[in-house]
This record gives sequence, structure tokens and C-alpha cells, in this order.
Amino acid sequence: MVTPSNYTRTSRLVARISPEDKALLERAAGIEGTSVAAFIVGHGRSAAQEIVRQHDTVRLNQVESQRFVKALLAPMKAPAKRLKDALALHRATVTEC
Repeated sequence: MVTPSNYTRTSRLVARISPEDKALLERAAGIEGTSVAAFIVGHGRSAAQEIVRQHDTVRLNQVESQRFVKALLAPMKAPAKRLKDALALHRATVTEC
């Protein structure tokens, strides 16, 4: 995996691993022709991005999708008294956001 050369690398990550895991990582890095550090950072970053993408993606079936669109297109209801009271309290007590 190619990383842009303009990235500033200032943080350090240390991990204790088994000799078997180390040997496996060294072998895999060697197969790709890269250092163990570059291999771990590149593949770890890719795996992390995929996990975050899956977490941030909302999947709806057809019924859920139709219900969601219907809710978006429905006329807006008047805010509840509790919401109005909370907004008034916020405006009265918060001077800067």
C-alpha cells in the first residue's frame, strides 16, 4: 500500500505479539516487498476504514426504506412544549456556543 510522502508521522504504536504472529507478519510483508511497519500500518488502516464504513452505513430493507422516506416527506409537526421550554432555557443560560 502506498502512503503519501507528505504525511507527518509523529505518533508511535507499540504492541506485544506472539513469535508466531511476528513471523507471519514478517513473511506477509516480505511477500509484498515492504517493511513490517509499512505492512501493518497499510493493512491496519484499510481494515479500520472498512470497519468504520460498515459501522457508519445504515442498511434498510424495503419496508424500512419506505417508512423512512414517508417520515421525511411527512409534514412537520409542531414542536412539543418540552422542546420549546428547553430551547428557551438554552437561550437564557448559554451565552456562547
